Amino acid sequence: MVSIMTSLWLKHLGPDDRVSVKPHASPVLHAINFLFGALEAGYLTTLREFGGLQSYPSRSKDPDRPDYSTGSVGIGAAAPIWGSLARRYVESQFGGGGYGRQFSLVGDAELDEGACWEAILDPMVAELGEVVWIVDLNRQSLDRIMPIMGAHRFEQMFAAAGWQVVTVKYGSTLTELFSREGGSSLKRRIDEMPNPEYQRLLRCSASELRERLPGESDLAGDVRSLIEALPDADLVGAIRNLGGHDASALDRAFEEIDDTRPTVIFAYTIKGYGLASAGHPQNHSALLSAEQFAGLASESGMSPDDPWHRFAPGSREAQLCDEAARRLRRSTPEALEPMVVPIDLGRTPTGVGTTQAALGRTLLDVNREAPSVGKRIVTVSPDVSSSTNLAGWVNKVGVWSQTKREDWFSDDAETILHWREAPTGQHFELGIAETNLVGLLGELGSTWDRWSQPLLPVGVLYDPFVERALEPWSFGIYAGGQSILVGTPSGVTLAAEGGAHQSIKTPSIGLEQPGCLSYEPAFVLDAEWTLLASLARLGHPGGSSAYIRLSTRPIDQELAKVPTDLAARERRRKHVVAGAYLLKRHDNPALTICAMGAVLPEALEAARRLDLMGFGADVVCVTNAGLLFEALQARRGLDQGDEWILSSVFSSERARPMVTLLDGHPHTLGFLAGINGVKATNLGVSKFGQSGDLESVYKYHGLDVQTVIGAGLDLVD
Repeated sequence: MVSIMTSLWLKHLGPDDRVSVKPHASPVLHAINFLFGALEAGYLTTLREFGGLQSYPSRSKDPDRPDYSTGSVGIGAAAPIWGSLARRYVESQFGGGGYGRQFSLVGDAELDEGACWEAILDPMVAELGEVVWIVDLNRQSLDRIMPIMGAHRFEQMFAAAGWQVVTVKYGSTLTELFSREGGSSLKRRIDEMPNPEYQRLLRCSASELRERLPGESDLAGDVRSLIEALPDADLVGAIRNLGGHDASALDRAFEEIDDTRPTVIFAYTIKGYGLASAGHPQNHSALLSAEQFAGLASESGMSPDDPWHRFAPGSREAQLCDEAARRLRRSTPEALEPMVVPIDLGRTPTGVGTTQAALGRTLLDVNREAPSVGKRIVTVSPDVSSSTNLAGWVNKVGVWSQTKREDWFSDDAETILHWREAPTGQHFELGIAETNLVGLLGELGSTWDRWSQPLLPVGVLYDPFVERALEPWSFGIYAGGQSILVGTPSGVTLAAEGGAHQSIKTPSIGLEQPGCLSYEPAFVLDAEWTLLASLARLGHPGGSSAYIRLSTRPIDQELAKVPTDLAARERRRKHVVAGAYLLKRHDNPALTICAMGAVLPEALEAARRLDLMGFGADVVCVTNAGLLFEALQARRGLDQGDEWILSSVFSSERARPMVTLLDGHPHTLGFLAGINGVKATNLGVSKFGQSGDLESVYKYHGLDVQTVIGAGLDLVD
């Protein structure tokens, strides 16, 4: 990676180009930034120290902010693909995105990751000519030398996906040897030998090479004759002369890049090149001895006593670094005025409605009531737009595409979802790969930081598949991407779909994910308020992402009892956004029922029947368990949070035994009893789902009215 990155930064990168650096190459990136004057010398000794340089490149934590955060294998590799789409979207909608290339420096073992191939194969990617992957093909993984790397197979897979494939296998020394008599036999011998055999040759002296390199095939005579005349040093150097370490070979590869389609460059390299550990099977964490370190310093013209000094001012090397630093200097975009997202659209839903339907309706209302905000909303879906209730929004704003495409069903009266594709569209439709969805969300959610063009990205997917997308979603949040992920339909409430499509753990995932607020509203207006509040947190320093879990269960909106008085309505809204509100207040409660999401009707009905039995109950509607937990932690001095919500909704004067229930794992709300130290029973879903009608499924999981009543009676009588 030193060879590849030196070539890129000193000669081939431009100011608009961006690079995702292979995680283990972070010291190389910091060294380059130091030589370019972009990193203070004091940081060079702080790698992996608290508050120092991170183990892997981090946009949120490193002082010399890299273009992309990397670390989770395969995710950082794919990030420039989604960064490219985000850049193109910004450029087509607002301008200022620029036209630079998007590079990924990829470890060959990263190609084992499905996240890479899900991204490579998405149909939109074949049009991204600015995307360039450079695969560091050293044929070693963490523990071993790969016996069969299958580079040729990888080349064919990329080519089949529409990528340009460039292979840089041999440097100029070996290439010249191949042109001599017997050279074709030498090339064939090296090409055909297994990876471990080649790596073993790297550990050989010249005399051992003369014995081992010819092999035992019909090529042996030609190879032996060719290398016989080579001096020992030339022979040892030649076997190490791979293209990934040859500046001229790399130059030619970069000059071949075809800007009409994505490009992958396979650069053959040696792990530990130039060190005593070169090619050793266990060199992943190998350290140099003091003597080896001194030898490296001598070869590099450095001193072990002063390893951090820059090149001498006026030297050719210093001039080269200064020229590259000037060439790569980026202008700082002018920051825009913060967006003002409406907090309440003024509607009071009536009749029967679902929180999922509220999603599409709210987006359309924002677009109408606050067009400047609506223009910034961009939605993303993995082929589930219609089944997550985005059809109306997609019909209104259109689908984003590189070029305008014909909608052949525009005159078909029976077509409900119209697919109008153009560079002005505000919806991305990816293939059905959740990893790609959240990868794109993370990059769309970073445009405020990259180009001072904030977007309000909203991604939708079926809630059970949040877990499939969890790692790249979490990593995108860590990297600073601010977006909203909507999981819908959700829970065992989706009864007819059976266990495979019923989510259990996702509410607690939302509770536990740093940098993200998690809402699960029960009513349509709650869904609108929480979505608006989540939009307002996007696209600016100090902002945060959101996860909103919505349901397809129709609920009577009269149960919400939305206040008609404007001041009381605003008080309700603030409570909804802060995490909970007292939905039903009893004059003399015997217990408290806390419910979240789709099961609120069961909670209210259980409270009604308990009251008839002589046991009154308060009913608390929880909208955000995470904010309530933060408030509790803040009360204990362990976190920052709005403590007022606890005294307002869970006052000690009204503390009673508690029943909690939600369509998710019961431990999600289990901490609520600790607010006032009361006895509690926690109801929820802790086993795989079943198909069936809603009443049967709720009874199976203990979410039915009778189970809630029984739990309450056990606590108070």
